[in-house]
Amino acid sequence: MKPGPNWLSYVRFSTFVTRHAFMAKQKTNRGPRRDSALPTPYEDARDELFQHIMSCGVIGSAPEHQAEWFDATMAYMADRFPELTAPQMTELRTLGERFAQPPKVRNAEPASAA
Repeated sequence: MKPGPNWLSYVRFSTFVTRHAFMAKQKTNRGPRRDSALPTPYEDARDELFQHIMSCGVIGSAPEHQAEWFDATMAYMADRFPELTAPQMTELRTLGERFAQPPKVRNAEPASAA
């Protein structure tokens, strides 16, 4: 194309189109896309224990009934998740017992009279 009044706008336009077309075709290869990590056996056991606690009505039951329920449930969990270690099972029971406690009620402090 000959230099003239439209030549400069042609150069600008062709540079713009070429640059953006090239950039649109570029792909960054960052490796395979990772899906979310699978939960560990401990996390599966914890979630299952919490579901059992909520569905079995353990929350609000008498402490001796809770202890009996946890004994039976932890024996079941040990069979269901044999890959868990003894300390993990102890921690799992502790988490479950804390989860089964009724919510703590905070006493509202009376507003101070000024």
